[in-house]
Amino acid sequence: MTLSDYLAARRRDIDAALDRLLPPETTSPEIIHRAMRYSVFAGGKRLRPILCMEAARAVADQTPDLERVACSLELVHTYSLIHDDLPALDDDDFRRGRPSCHKQFGEAMAILAGDALLTLAFQVLSEAEAVPLDRRARVVGELAYAAGTVEGMIAGQVRDLEGEGQPPTADLLERIHRAKTGALLAASARMGAIAAGASEAQLEALTRYGRHVGLAFQIVDDLLDVEQPSAELGKTAGKDARQGKITFPAVYGLAESHRMAEEEAARAGEALEGMDERAARLRELAEFVVRRTR
Repeated sequence: MTLSDYLAARRRDIDAALDRLLPPETTSPEIIHRAMRYSVFAGGKRLRPILCMEAARAVADQTPDLERVACSLELVHTYSLIHDDLPALDDDDFRRGRPSCHKQFGEAMAILAGDALLTLAFQVLSEAEAVPLDRRARVVGELAYAAGTVEGMIAGQVRDLEGEGQPPTADLLERIHRAKTGALLAASARMGAIAAGASEAQLEALTRYGRHVGLAFQIVDDLLDVEQPSAELGKTAGKDARQGKITFPAVYGLAESHRMAEEEAARAGEALEGMDERAARLRELAEFVVRRTR
């Protein structure tokens, strides 16, 4: 199966699982469930759950309740996108090619939809009863840390806001993006590995892999904001520069940023050198991250 076909198949599997896990739109209060589903099913690569599932498969042939672990990552990711788009943060009217949640449902409902998805993510994880209790506790901790204020997504968002208009420096750039984007991507690999019962050596390798993939992803995201039109991105292009964001192109320039993305993808592959062919898709995913166009 080609990588493109594989990704399409995994997205269908993940979407089906998310559909089962999210309350139906007809569940009262209906408007919040419509808003949650509107954002979750707006499209997207489903990269985080796919990374989680492939990290688990690199460790073990079967991991019961893996879909629940994987879907919790997508719920947290979608919550972060809803809140990022709010006027108080990145202020974007579009996400994945259609109006942002707050433009469709209003700011108050968008805030609540994000809160609800974050809350649901931990309910979903807590009900992954086929995952041994000690592993389940660890993946809950991993997700909470990756979303949190100490080197997690919120820490990265705070640094991003504080950095607006400041002189772009390499140190601040790395501190923002290791947390804002990289933390959840690294956690995706770690959570899959932990759920599958990885050894310490396997967990270390997959952690390094996830960190390099996370940095490559953010570098490419910054490049796409400069090089792609809004119609291709599905969100407003060029906003980073207009808002004075600290980005890889702002610090390093376009050519060096492209080189750095390639280097991070190569390092991700190198992290898997001690693993067998069950990690083949992970190697392909690292390449996909730097080749994507949206």
